Amino acid sequence: MMTLKTDPYIISDITIKEPPTAFFRQLAFLGPGFILSASIVGSGELIATTVLGAKAGFAALWIILISCLAKVAVQLEFGKHAILTGETAMQAFNKLPGMKLGKGRWIVWVIFLLATLKIVQIGGILGGTVIVLNMLYSGFSIFTWTIITALFVAGLIFNGQYGWIEKLSLLMIAMFTILTITSLVSLRYTIYSFSFSDIIDGFRFHLSGEIVGIAIGAFGITGVASDEIIAYNYWCNEKGYASYTGPRKETPEWKSRAKGWINIMYLDALVAMIIYTLVTVAFYLLGAAVLHNRSEIPQGNEVIETIALIYTQSLGPGVKNVYLIGAFFVLFSSLFASLAAWTRLFTDIFGQMGWINFFNVIQRNKVIAVLAWIFPLTWAAAYLFIDSPVLMVLSGGVVGSFMLFIVIFAALHFKYTRTTLVKSGLLYNIAFWISIISIFGVGVYGVVKVFF
Repeated sequence: MMTLKTDPYIISDITIKEPPTAFFRQLAFLGPGFILSASIVGSGELIATTVLGAKAGFAALWIILISCLAKVAVQLEFGKHAILTGETAMQAFNKLPGMKLGKGRWIVWVIFLLATLKIVQIGGILGGTVIVLNMLYSGFSIFTWTIITALFVAGLIFNGQYGWIEKLSLLMIAMFTILTITSLVSLRYTIYSFSFSDIIDGFRFHLSGEIVGIAIGAFGITGVASDEIIAYNYWCNEKGYASYTGPRKETPEWKSRAKGWINIMYLDALVAMIIYTLVTVAFYLLGAAVLHNRSEIPQGNEVIETIALIYTQSLGPGVKNVYLIGAFFVLFSSLFASLAAWTRLFTDIFGQMGWINFFNVIQRNKVIAVLAWIFPLTWAAAYLFIDSPVLMVLSGGVVGSFMLFIVIFAALHFKYTRTTLVKSGLLYNIAFWISIISIFGVGVYGVVKVFF
């Protein structure tokens, strides 16, 4: 367990470190985006994106690209806020305007409620992982694999420090990324080869009513989802960006140091965006090219078997077991990173409610350790009860879309009232507003299509 001396949430003049200026030295300080990628390159890509491609063909490609690109500037604002203030996500949320219920403001309570509803989504991710394991070795029942998976991920996280989480996340996303890109390139040598004109069809900005629900669910869960934007705060803090910047001071030295660490955070987010955008688009195109043409729609517990077609049809039936191993890593990486984030998020919420002292490192780590066991067992129970990974994952995407509106509100408040000490450049401001308008616009579009 970390000690008070090394606690990244304690910021003082002792923790200050000047940001490196050489590019290759900056690479050593990347990492928060890798954990986000491990979470992103998971259920959204393997299940939600592929299902959308299978149902919509190439028509919804624009939704996927907007989902991957549009939310990044909001993510950056959360990272920047963490560096400039040193506050945790819920500590920052608890300073937003609005009524209080006890010690927690309304927005903290709403995040608490919505995050709790996403238990169903993470249960679906666990269920997908279990199905893969059962296909690889059917000697254990679904129930047994469910319990084993829940206990295994809990064992990895309950005492895990940031460095361990970062390294294991990077390893897992690398394995499946290689296979997915290889499979997409291989399609050109099969009957499922697609042309540039097919891709252009994906930018007509038209969706039929029957697929808009899936599209909105996919928008909420692909790219940087709402809970992942919030989680980025914790990873930036635990990487040390805020503690390296030091206590907030209106001095030229502090501003220069803050800008340096913000630039490294920008690089971290850019690298992560490139990774998850490539993989997300690859998943979507595979689903559109193979599954849509075959009228194969992933559903129920057959979801992994159906999705396997995008690999066996492009690389041959002999690659199925390789695909299953890769599918395990992509789903388990999402489960792993989500649990790491959830333990911190809920512990932070409990702190803002006044139920614990988040900044007491011993107390915080005890609560994180307990939640690391409670959450996986709860997710396991949700999967065993509902028994439909696709429905569970997409339902979480819809909840995530609502959470994005709250994230937008927080980002606007951070930018224009809390972090004005370090000014943003013109390009950043343009990207930020494109991000805000895109998220809001797609959200409103979805509400109109679903209800009217």
